[in-house]
Amino acid sequence: MSDVILKAENISKQYRLGTVGTGTLSHDLNRWWHQLRGKEDPYTKVGAVNDRSQKATEDYVWAIKDISFEVKRGEVLGIIGKNGAGKSTLLKILSRVTGPTTGSIKTRGRIASLLEVGTGFHPELTGRENVFLNGAILGMTKAEVNEKLEEIISFSGCEMYIDTPVKRYSSGMRVRLAFAVAAHLEPEILVIDEVLAVGDAEFQKKAIGKMQDISQGQGRTVLFVSHNMASVQKLCTEVLILENGTSIYRGSTSEGVKKYLSKSRTQISNDIRNRKDRKGGNVFRFVNFITTDLKGNELSIITSGMDVKLIFEYEALKKNSNVVIRIEILTASGEVVSVLNNFHCGSPFNNVKRKGSFICEIPKIPLVKGEYFLNVKCLINLEIVDDLENIGKLNIENGDFFRTGKVPNLNTGVLLNQNYYVV
Repeated sequence: MSDVILKAENISKQYRLGTVGTGTLSHDLNRWWHQLRGKEDPYTKVGAVNDRSQKATEDYVWAIKDISFEVKRGEVLGIIGKNGAGKSTLLKILSRVTGPTTGSIKTRGRIASLLEVGTGFHPELTGRENVFLNGAILGMTKAEVNEKLEEIISFSGCEMYIDTPVKRYSSGMRVRLAFAVAAHLEPEILVIDEVLAVGDAEFQKKAIGKMQDISQGQGRTVLFVSHNMASVQKLCTEVLILENGTSIYRGSTSEGVKKYLSKSRTQISNDIRNRKDRKGGNVFRFVNFITTDLKGNELSIITSGMDVKLIFEYEALKKNSNVVIRIEILTASGEVVSVLNNFHCGSPFNNVKRKGSFICEIPKIPLVKGEYFLNVKCLINLEIVDDLENIGKLNIENGDFFRTGKVPNLNTGVLLNQNYYVV
């Protein structure tokens, strides 16, 4: 118990739906009358489940409901879930930006939160002045902030603009400086909500390295919300999955990510023709996907080293030219392992009929054992006309890829042809 630095017990947050207006005074009076008589708040007994896809049937909604968990010192907890699942609401409660409707939070030490780009920054103050302001909010003295100032400025990469008002910063510069402040002013708990999506690739790499150093090297705790499963797997020791405002999983990162991604994929209809989540599909649409061997036999399981065909059936409103098909192959954790594109192999398709199939032949498929998922795009004159994620799946078993009788014992990745020689 001595290692537990943050404990949340039955945290719930209720919001009123619609525009606050007529009726709120009567609700406040009703709450006051129940409180005066020592009775429970009447509005905590009602409230819809936090499912943004459903039509509202109540005046109140539970943004999060009865969430309990503990976080130990030095742990990095990833909080994942769909948009609207309650992740940001939970972090705002933990950061004391807002209070819970019911439940309690116990923490040991200071919490620094980075919930939105430039959170806590005053736009009229310079970057330097905002560093001192944030330090004061965290309860640090001016001397403590001064000690870290040069390190913060250097890490942010904003030296040229540090004495310029923050209102003139780009969103990327703001998040760089905000992260540098939050990470270097030594809070015991660092709370981060999807802000790294704003930074460039170089800064994201630096930020993840810094968070690993904070947790592993300095023994501080990080709560990390992200939709980037690769970052979650690289950084987090455990994950918490939220769905419709409730916690449905707490455990190992690898199992949690698999559970989250597989759940997301099973919710997508197998009726490719009528999929609602596609981007485009008005003038051209994919209607079916199958995997076969070179003789046309449909495959449910593929052995690495086999020759396979990926067949995408389509329908279009008219004949088309300058057609490009882009296929992405992803691991179960969402990392892209290969991109296949007919434009790179020669030239776009021309005189494409109104109905037919695009066939991508992969000789000696170089994937090792695992589940792989396919995203596909169609571009006509370099404009995306149909875009579908998770159009299909490849179940790969390890096989004699090198034709030596020896099967590579690997669980993820790509096999490459190679030549060995000695001189």
